[in-house]
Amino acid sequence: MGEPAGIGGEIALRAWLRRRDDEVPPFYTIDDPERLVGLARQFGWDVPVRAIQLPESALSTFAEALPVLPVGGAPLARPGQPDPGDAALVLRAIDLAVAAARDGHAAAIVTNPINKDALYRAGFRHPGHTEYLAELAGTGAAAVMMLVCPELRVVPVTIHHALREAIELLSTAAIVYAGRVVDAALRRDFCIAAPRLAVAGLNPHAGEAGGLGREDIDIVAPAVAALREAGIDARGPLAADTMFHPAARRGYDAALCMYHDQALIPIKTIDFDGGVNVTLGLPFIRTSPDHGTAFDIAGRGIARADSLIAALRLAGAMAARRFSR
Repeated sequence: MGEPAGIGGEIALRAWLRRRDDEVPPFYTIDDPERLVGLARQFGWDVPVRAIQLPESALSTFAEALPVLPVGGAPLARPGQPDPGDAALVLRAIDLAVAAARDGHAAAIVTNPINKDALYRAGFRHPGHTEYLAELAGTGAAAVMMLVCPELRVVPVTIHHALREAIELLSTAAIVYAGRVVDAALRRDFCIAAPRLAVAGLNPHAGEAGGLGREDIDIVAPAVAALREAGIDARGPLAADTMFHPAARRGYDAALCMYHDQALIPIKTIDFDGGVNVTLGLPFIRTSPDHGTAFDIAGRGIARADSLIAALRLAGAMAARRFSR
């Protein structure tokens, strides 16, 4: 469902409308069916909405109607105006999705954007989706966030932290852990037999041999060495400002970046509408559109579903690769 004050419902309806032209794999939503009926009617979209009781029913329903597993309540929010009272429904939708994936009733999870501020005001204690999903997974392992588009894959080693805190949290162990998880995921879910990882430096020009800070010497370089010792094709630390032009991108399969914006600025610049957020290190597949709730256009029927469709298609492709073995 995502944040009900945002565009999640609209793009889910649009994705169903484009199911044939864009080869969207069958999906069901966890939401309030009446809310989606109202949105479709408001925009004049011919989307039959059908409530289902079991995820398995989605396969026989999807061709003719949008299957909706009721989330168990009606949201309070209005378009562009989130209500903390909806936090329980937002989290319940995530919980139901994880339960379905873990029990084998769904091949993957695709989450619509949430509004963390509204969740925080309701007592939510996680920085975001990624960390909450890692807790629900129950493995005790940290999840790794990867952003994907056809031209680029990027991984922020530190994620939802203020920049000062991200620098303090950055460690050799964290970079090595992310590199190991990414290497395994590229092999298993992307069918890349010998992944190549480019590791960005933290400081401008990767620190200029210590002239612009020692973090790249003391933290990043040892991580690259450890990854290479583990048999992973990693190189760096590299100057981040020259890592993302077309010729550079052809030299690696994924880029490990040291903080949030170092990773997300290039991918959102290259493919803002088609980027996909993938959570690695979980026992189930999870993707998400690489954009936010878009409160400024919510309720107007103009939101683009491209990123959600890309997330659905990538989740389907990952599931096909994983479960065919």
